[in-house]
Amino acid sequence: MKLAVDQDKCCGAGACVLSAPEVFDQRDEDGIVTLLTPEPGSEHHAAVREAAAMCPTAAIDVR
Repeated sequence: MKLAVDQDKCCGAGACVLSAPEVFDQRDEDGIVTLLTPEPGSEHHAAVREAAAMCPTAAIDVR
């Protein structure tokens, strides 16, 4: 699995950080999401897919 976050689309809702805190983080200054790892291990795949599904702006690309 490979991930990307379109930071231009991200609204900073943070649901992804709550779903997969080992994979996603938010910048303190504006709340925009960043990746801690662009290729998470299989133990995180379900949480990442849930986070992508919950993203209100579809800013998370899962491949």
